[in-house]
Amino acid sequence: MAIGSFGGGRSGTPMAEINVIPLVDIMLVLLVIFIVTAPLLTHAVKIDLPRASSAPNDTKAASIELAIDADGRMFWDGEAVDRAIVLQRFSAAGQREPAPELHLRVDRSTRYEMLAELMSEAGLAGITKVGFVTDPSTRSSSPTP
Repeated sequence: MAIGSFGGGRSGTPMAEINVIPLVDIMLVLLVIFIVTAPLLTHAVKIDLPRASSAPNDTKAASIELAIDADGRMFWDGEAVDRAIVLQRFSAAGQREPAPELHLRVDRSTRYEMLAELMSEAGLAGITKVGFVTDPSTRSSSPTP
């Protein structure tokens, strides 16, 4: 007599069906275990925390307007200054918290060498935010030779 056969029609061939009853039993046991243990995991300690109200700290960095015309003259916030004064003001502005932003208004015929030196000096002084201000209304449709 073969195990697992109820009729005599088959002769010793293996059974090709999957028995899912043990799998269902295990899943039901796991489900019951999780249902029982889940409330134990949500145990919380009640703490009386202090309440504080504060407004967001919106510190806007000041901006420095530095203009350079075609002749190389410099203007700090509209005031005509020479290079030595600009370097002194860079070092003073770099010490402020937060460091101000440097907005450069440069004439298109200004030498790049002068602009690069000023940007380098500003970076060494601690002014790391540099922006270029342009005027889109004066842009010509044809390139200048």
